[in-house]
Amino acid sequence: MKIICIQQRPGIGDLILFSGFMRSIASKYNCPVSILIKKNTKADQILKNNKDFDQIIYLDRSADKTGSHDGLGFFRLVSEIRKHKFDKAFIFNSSLRYRLLAILSGIKEIHQYTLGLKKDNVINSAKKLTEKVLGEQVSTEPIINVDQDLVDTAKTKYNISKEYKNIVLAPTASGEDKVWFTDRFIATCEKLNKVKPCKFYIAAGKNDKHLIDKIMNSSIGKNCISFENLTIGETLPIIKNCDGFLGNDTGFLHLSCSLGLKCVAIFFSSPVLSYGTYSKNITCVIPEGETLESTVHDLPMGRERISVETVYNEAIKLLD
Repeated sequence: MKIICIQQRPGIGDLILFSGFMRSIASKYNCPVSILIKKNTKADQILKNNKDFDQIIYLDRSADKTGSHDGLGFFRLVSEIRKHKFDKAFIFNSSLRYRLLAILSGIKEIHQYTLGLKKDNVINSAKKLTEKVLGEQVSTEPIINVDQDLVDTAKTKYNISKEYKNIVLAPTASGEDKVWFTDRFIATCEKLNKVKPCKFYIAAGKNDKHLIDKIMNSSIGKNCISFENLTIGETLPIIKNCDGFLGNDTGFLHLSCSLGLKCVAIFFSSPVLSYGTYSKNITCVIPEGETLESTVHDLPMGRERISVETVYNEAIKLLD
């Protein structure tokens, strides 16, 4: 049997969220699943050591409609999918475009959200579809496997020791509107260091150089290592060695969660119920006066209403 799962959302976090449902499908049918997904998810690096996944087919669509699968490129994609001769398709969206893709690709058994579904909750919709088709409850906990030899090598290379609490620190996010104040991250880390010596692994890329430099030049800088020159795949064994995560709602949050770390995640401009409640590993910090239900996009003065003390009171639990 050959199965394809279609997930068109572009982020690393989206890949992680849906990976648990895809694993359940692979387990039910006792075969790995192939996925159609966007390149920005870094699926080839993240799923490299995960036997539940077979082929990764990258979906090339862009906001300016210049991707090779945009416009008439849709038929190019149909030809590409058709040659794999898939038996089943699970489509994790409500778009008619992807249903037509599956039909024209000759896939006989197609499972999808209700066409035109509005106000989609990422987790609930995927869980509902998967459980309906499989006829059983499925877990929303994501699990990503990393080669143990790589984990051991990273431990030696980066001198990751139990003398310290090793914390993944994510001061950036997919948009500036999701980024908590860097000064407050530094202040929180200073307080943690006073309780127990910590090493902080700055989960940020080259585009975040200004944030990285600010942290490296601060009082905690001597205890920091930056991920800026590493690929996502190279960061995974380092993260696996760490004790916890502290940061914004970013791809590194979801990677850390899927690698088994306890995570303290700061939310003030993304929906907590979709991205913060799917795993027991995530503790959410939200603005004062808000609830999990009310913490969504573009809250007025959202980041300002999250204090150092509030974050610290959760983050200190990572030191246990």
